Amino acid sequence: MLRGRWIGMLLFSLVVAGVFAWLGQWQLGRAIDTDPPPPGITEQVRPLEDVVAPGAYLAEPLVGQKVDTSGTWVAGDFLIVSSRFNDGAEGYWVTGQLRVAEQTSIAVALGWTPDRSTADAVANELNADADGEAVSVSGRLISDEGPSVPPVDDPTRMDRMSPAALLSRWSDVDGLDVYRPYLASTTAPDGLVDIASRAPDEQSPVNWLNVFYAAEWVIFAGFAFYLWYRLAKDAWEREVEEFEDSEGSALT
Repeated sequence: MLRGRWIGMLLFSLVVAGVFAWLGQWQLGRAIDTDPPPPGITEQVRPLEDVVAPGAYLAEPLVGQKVDTSGTWVAGDFLIVSSRFNDGAEGYWVTGQLRVAEQTSIAVALGWTPDRSTADAVANELNADADGEAVSVSGRLISDEGPSVPPVDDPTRMDRMSPAALLSRWSDVDGLDVYRPYLASTTAPDGLVDIASRAPDEQSPVNWLNVFYAAEWVIFAGFAFYLWYRLAKDAWEREVEEFEDSEGSALT
């Protein structure tokens, strides 16, 4: 084991183990949030523009954050999203395009109803009443659910709350900046029920998946030494066996 080849392989194993140990330390550093958001931070109402920018992804600690904003409703863009559940009951959301700046909008889920005809009636009324008057809206920021393929027999149906899907059906969208998350309004308009949107669960400051990855790198570092030891020992045992065989042959 003290031969140059095995000493060289030991040094190589040390380098490999050092890299693995550094990766383990890096993963461990990512696993523990040293500056977690304070408890209840999502329940403190903040201005929309202070939480997320148009087109930006909503960071995980901010999902469910209560915000407020103001703008004007765009007439004709109050649309229905199906397969919405409120306290376990399936129904529909009425959604709208809230223009919060000259060329910036956010999708808003205004309220829930178990009946499609009621949803259509409220949407039609809201479209008729949208006169460009400024309104204030408060609610929770929720991440885009992503678009879904509509059923063949109902190509206009939307079953996911997706600002990207709504954008394809909104009017006056040339050069429009859109927020990626949507806003679930706290208060529903007349004819609809408030959306059940509870506070998100408090997150643990420890990411156990990253802890697992860190442990894996430590195991890999130990395996690098074990592999060197195993190869060196096997080579030494072969040399001992060959030496004993040659000694035995010489005696006979």
